[in-house]
Amino acid sequence: MGRNTRIGKYASYLLLSAAFAGAAFAQQIEEVTVTAQRHAENLQDVPMSVATLDTTHVDAIFASGQDIRAIANNLPNVYAESSNGRVAPRFYIRGLGNTDFDLAASQPVSIIADDIVLENVILKSSPIYDIASVEVDRGPQGTLFGRNTTAGIIKFTSAKPSQEFESQFTANYGNYDTASIEAAAGGGLTDTLSARISGLWQHRDNYIDNTYTGQNDALGGYDEKAARLQLLWQPVDKLSILLNGHFRSLDGTAAVFRANIVGPGDNRINSNYHHDQVSYDGGGNNPQKYNGIGTSAEITYDFGPAVLTSISGYEYTRGYSRGDIDGGNMVTGPGTIFFPVDTQDGLGYLHQYTQEIHLASAGGSPWFWQVGGFYFDTDYDDVTYTDFSGAPPAAVVRQTNVSYALFGQTSYQFTDAFKVTAGLRWTADTKGMTANGPSLQSPIATPVRLGGSNLSWDVSADYTFTDTVKAYARIATGFRAPSIQGRNIANAVPTQPDSDFYSTARSETITSYEAGLKTELFDKSLRLNFDGFTYYVSHMQLSAIGGGGNNVILKNARAGLAYGLETDAEWAATDNLLFTAGASWTHTEIRDANLTTAICAQCTVTNPVVGGNALLNGNPFPQAPDYQLSLTARYGWPLANGGEIFAYTDWWLQGYTNFFLYKSKEFHTNGNYEGGLKLGYVFPDKRFQVAAYARNITNKPNLQGAIDFDDNTGFVSDPRVIGIEISAHVE
Repeated sequence: MGRNTRIGKYASYLLLSAAFAGAAFAQQIEEVTVTAQRHAENLQDVPMSVATLDTTHVDAIFASGQDIRAIANNLPNVYAESSNGRVAPRFYIRGLGNTDFDLAASQPVSIIADDIVLENVILKSSPIYDIASVEVDRGPQGTLFGRNTTAGIIKFTSAKPSQEFESQFTANYGNYDTASIEAAAGGGLTDTLSARISGLWQHRDNYIDNTYTGQNDALGGYDEKAARLQLLWQPVDKLSILLNGHFRSLDGTAAVFRANIVGPGDNRINSNYHHDQVSYDGGGNNPQKYNGIGTSAEITYDFGPAVLTSISGYEYTRGYSRGDIDGGNMVTGPGTIFFPVDTQDGLGYLHQYTQEIHLASAGGSPWFWQVGGFYFDTDYDDVTYTDFSGAPPAAVVRQTNVSYALFGQTSYQFTDAFKVTAGLRWTADTKGMTANGPSLQSPIATPVRLGGSNLSWDVSADYTFTDTVKAYARIATGFRAPSIQGRNIANAVPTQPDSDFYSTARSETITSYEAGLKTELFDKSLRLNFDGFTYYVSHMQLSAIGGGGNNVILKNARAGLAYGLETDAEWAATDNLLFTAGASWTHTEIRDANLTTAICAQCTVTNPVVGGNALLNGNPFPQAPDYQLSLTARYGWPLANGGEIFAYTDWWLQGYTNFFLYKSKEFHTNGNYEGGLKLGYVFPDKRFQVAAYARNITNKPNLQGAIDFDDNTGFVSDPRVIGIEISAHVE
């Protein structure tokens, strides 16, 4: 029996044993409401795989000033990484994502914040604060939400204005002068108008010395600021208008690349790694700056038999990141560095407009239906500069993307126990890209224009055995439109797939099958949901990143195949003890006997190599963990004065994860883990709380990604942060 299998088996035994042991003493768990089918439902009634993060867990993982990537591994089959630091996160659901670091790259995971699609990777990095819910809809979401997506959706919903006054405040301070303040307040302004204002400030001092230049505390810090104002006007019972305005400002450090910290011949982090030192001869100490604003309007009118909703959104952002990509220098290394690489990329501007119209029937009938349309329009300027001998000139690309969609869904409750749901969506998507040469005034390269359309569908059925045990099955399809690699267009790389260095990829489609059980056991003290799935991706879009020639190439594999299992659980063991747990096991496999890619400069490739390229057939998808385990526990000790002392801990464990399309002894991880702890006191009035916390409590440097074209460079997780927290909540 393999190590991964044993871990999953023991985790299952532990969860089930604990459930039986505590059943007699448990209180009931709270109902969870989700919007996976575009309207509010009990999590247990949704015929698909949906997972949520409760606000206690969210508060804990963001206590040390983390960015949006902190949700990775805290939910089964959800992963995130970035070679751009706090911006441009790349998300993966069920192993499906895109490793391309280019800011113009398309992603198969959709991020939706307050019902607005955040398509570009910079928008996907928007800070998380004043959150009411975090929801993950696994599998293709082709018939209802925003962009047609093949992997799934991660949804963030902010706390909304109401007539009741409410305010909250949380402040954290830890080592490296890590500090954050999150505050929100809202209530009724008139009988029909309410408002909510919220804000976030995060700070960390520079703590990493640059030993090459002799500058202490040269990089590693950041200042992140964000704010949101919402106004809710309800002049009559049937009409509501919600306005949202927000901004974000980031000034900090981009990804910290570290030369030769793994290998040769293994993936263990070696003595070249020092968490508070680098030796950079370029990159300007890796600065990063982004600023953005956005606004949205959600108008809802209840006609009685049906409810009409209009959601309009606009997002704007601009900024840049710069980095010493080789992670060292050619004099002192560390290790052998063949040539220095100093790269800067950024958005001169980005505009995104979205509009959705949605009409849904009222509840109370066995038959439910909803129809709608979606419009998406974005244009942006992406500029990349690379500074090394023989480097190509600055790549300046301008891309436009327009997409239209019509969708509909219906469900019918045939009996009290049996319901069928079906949806259909037509999507048309067009991308256009032009590129300049060495400067903005240079002639524009031949424009590239790609388009595609698709009819996606899904059908599901669910059956209620008892009030607390339900089964479901779902078949769903999804679509990702053709993609363009902008960096290659700017440098006049061929755009046809008969070349090894082409810049476009045709549409990919996915067909997914899943089935599962949703249960609430032991007098509803234990929620235990699990499912199995398999999917097949045709013409899978892959990004060949790096290799000895430092390539960024789009490829279409003939197919990709995956299958796996997922479990989500919440258990109220006693009145004072609450557990949540999650587990996933996923097998992914590239299916293409002829697909190859360039290999690394110094690493040890374990794939068959033909003509200098690795054969990829049978390899796992890049950045796709084969298993993920997560666990949280909270215990509260009630005091005689009405107060409470509590302890909260959260942990995750990540299995084998390959970084690139090829396999090597250096560029993968197996056994990354991280834990957090919070100890605190809740005052008798329940309004105030003080706590001490530790994030990455074991101080484990988790390798998260690598650069393979020069030396064995990697980038790792943040070091341990220990701090204090005070919070207040007044209603």
